[in-house]
Amino acid sequence: MMVADMNRLEQAARVSMSGFQDVEAPPLPHSSHLSLRLGAVALLAALVLAAAWQLT
Repeated sequence: MMVADMNRLEQAARVSMSGFQDVEAPPLPHSSHLSLRLGAVALLAALVLAAAWQLT
């Protein structure tokens, strides 16, 4: 079997399996948004504290 044939088979398999895959990912639960927001705030606070420590 040639490489071109293998590529065509792989592409055909991807096309045939595309019907079984979710088109859109499900939305993140509310708790994930909250933890991401808290993590971002904590990171920002750490950066502000580090900058203030460097300036003193």
